[in-house]
Amino acid sequence: QVQLVESGGGLVQAGGSLRLSCAASGRPIGTYAQGWFRQAPGQEREFVAAIAWAGVTDYADSVKGRFTISRDNAKNTMYLQMNSLKPEDTAVYYCAADLSWKIPAERKLPTRWRFWGQGTQVTVSS
Repeated sequence: QVQLVESGGGLVQAGGSLRLSCAASGRPIGTYAQGWFRQAPGQEREFVAAIAWAGVTDYADSVKGRFTISRDNAKNTMYLQMNSLKPEDTAVYYCAADLSWKIPAERKLPTRWRFWGQGTQVTVSS
């Protein structure tokens, strides 16, 4: 069983930065894939970024060049560094984990990820 807890959300002005953390327990994070999703009010949960065991990464076009996903295996923690934030980035951000690295089409579907955190709110003011 994998348990995930997000932290680091908050209120930031447009153009600012935030770093989200996802602490994992129950299994070393290097043995499974991890990802970040976000969900704005009234919207479906949206893929943001993912990282595999070997370090290969995948980003949504909307965040490419601004967000960076990473992990620290020693701390069993995953991170999402968010720079140049825009009001449209406002959402609840969720970390996710799964025991396999899916093909790209499946990787972007929330239903294909087995484990989820409770989310952390990110609000970007204009």
